[in-house]
Amino acid sequence: MSTINVDVDENNLGWYQGYMTPEQCRAARAWLNLSQEELAKAATVGVSTVRDFEAGRREPTRNNLAAMKAALEADGISFVDGAKTLGITVSKGK
Repeated sequence: MSTINVDVDENNLGWYQGYMTPEQCRAARAWLNLSQEELAKAATVGVSTVRDFEAGRREPTRNNLAAMKAALEADGISFVDGAKTLGITVSKGK
């Protein structure tokens, strides 16, 4: 995977933040075969931000969570947060 830096429009952080659970983050990373370090670099956040979020130790700041989510979405991940379904989907082209 190549590194893709993503810019997040701070006026739309609520939309980006949406909802990404630590479990969804781990699943998306696993599907894309990314290390925590690679996700951190792509999202321009610290490795401890990714590690602590995935472990449930702390919630990242809004902009860091948005950047992590956007980096995963840039690689074809979509996050599902329905009434009875929570998970990820992956674009076939990825």
